[in-house]
Amino acid sequence: MFHVNPEPGAEIHSTDPFAAPAAQRSPARRLRGRLASPVTLWTAPGPAGLTVSSTLVAEGEPDRLLGLIDPESDLWAAIEEAGRFAVAPLGPRHRQLADRFAGLFPSPGGLFALDAWTGTPYGQVPADAGGWAGCRLTAAREYGWSLLVEATIESVDLPGETPPLLHYRGRYHDLPH
Repeated sequence: MFHVNPEPGAEIHSTDPFAAPAAQRSPARRLRGRLASPVTLWTAPGPAGLTVSSTLVAEGEPDRLLGLIDPESDLWAAIEEAGRFAVAPLGPRHRQLADRFAGLFPSPGGLFALDAWTGTPYGQVPADAGGWAGCRLTAAREYGWSLLVEATIESVDLPGETPPLLHYRGRYHDLPH
């Protein structure tokens, strides 16, 4: 038999009801939460995608991109198979899209069923993204509980200036104007 809640409706929490209390979280996790991070969408042919808030660009010859992703994600399987991927910085209008690709919001019909997309040789990118980079996988290794992905930036398309979406202390934030 199934348990039936006799109360109508559901309770919506302003915080994650399953999260460990702040005092019980590791100091490193609490420090990470205090570092503002850009919210990016990584995609690969397949298609596959994942919201990533640990992305770093290193200028040089060649330019590089580093990021931490879930080694068990569909994205990693697609990157490993294709050897390439796209990275698009997201803006404030992409909050729902970011949650969908993070697995926090429903995606009826699949992750790419909604929104407008631009196809690239590296993966699909949101048509309204402020730009994207095409990356070639260079290396990957376990790093903490994540996979450190290293790539060479082969292509950059920056059609317009858009404000970034930031992740800080478990929530999305916009830069003040």
